[in-house]
Amino acid sequence: MEPEFNNKTATDARNIDGSVSFPHVTALATGWMLDFLFVSLCRRFKEGKFDEFSETLSVFQAISESSSLKGDLYGEKTMICAFLARVMHGKQLDVRFEEDNHVMPLMSAAKIWSKLEDSVADESVFRNITILLFVQSVAVCLEKGQRSSASSALKWFENNHYLPQNLGVKLTTIVRKRETYHPFLLSFSFSRLLETIQSYLVAYLEKNPSDYLLKAATKMVLSSQNSEGLEDTATQASSLSETANKSTEKDRKESSVCLRTKRKLLSTNIPDVWKPDTCKKLCVSVRRLSKNELSQVTSETSRETAKIQKRRKPPQKWTPELDKYLKAGVQRHGQGKWARILMDYNFEGRTGTMLKDRWRVLMRAHEVG
Repeated sequence: MEPEFNNKTATDARNIDGSVSFPHVTALATGWMLDFLFVSLCRRFKEGKFDEFSETLSVFQAISESSSLKGDLYGEKTMICAFLARVMHGKQLDVRFEEDNHVMPLMSAAKIWSKLEDSVADESVFRNITILLFVQSVAVCLEKGQRSSASSALKWFENNHYLPQNLGVKLTTIVRKRETYHPFLLSFSFSRLLETIQSYLVAYLEKNPSDYLLKAATKMVLSSQNSEGLEDTATQASSLSETANKSTEKDRKESSVCLRTKRKLLSTNIPDVWKPDTCKKLCVSVRRLSKNELSQVTSETSRETAKIQKRRKPPQKWTPELDKYLKAGVQRHGQGKWARILMDYNFEGRTGTMLKDRWRVLMRAHEVG
């Protein structure tokens, strides 16, 4: 059955090539691919899957630069993706998307958002996201203990955007008093920013459907499940996926020694991480060791291991400030919402499991209501 399908497809392709302008076909197919990636990015953003979002964004960027794409709609979708990229990196203050190194991710997001007003059906949604970007640009800096950066963000907004006077005064007072957990900041939290953007994306996709290729691919997958050889195909796909995951993990480890990557769609500066010196690999010569040499190497290794264990950093202690973060997070999101609480506050590298364990300790000590 499969060869017949392939022959028919090849015949159809030859007929199309002879009767339709191939550049027009290319433009249409490229648009479908861009739409599919756009929907994928919206889904990754909603799920909060940072790595998958970044991988999809790289492909989207490459296709968006195709000369065959024309029309304001594609340009608008590209801007939306650039906006989402900045929000995804909102709490990473060392990432830059602008030539000006003083412009942090959420500040750059606000700059793009001001150009997307026509894409928002509800004016209140546009206004709410604008205010949330203003507030969180300052709040994230305070959470990281960077008061000077918070002040710089306020000045930047005053000089480059319309900042409501009452909002500017309130934020200035909060920064001056270093009130990281002021009720106003908690009411306009980072999680609320994400939720509001998600509602905007839902409304945008309803108004601008971008799922033609998604539906076609879904239909093909459903039909293939009834065909023969599905098990072999799944095994091959699993093998390829495992290989790709290993490759991705290897790339991630190699790039972790570099400074923060600055994205292009993204960002205006891209550091060259493929310099010759970083690509060199060590060559190890292997020969058989004698028993005495092997014993000596083992002894030296044991001593080095003992030294490393002695130098190992003791477990981090929970400070009153971190306990305060945890209590505020539970009060806002509820017990068990550790992932959301981690997004709102800086817990110095702690995980959701660590938050849960600490909360149990606080409850046993009757330090929470």
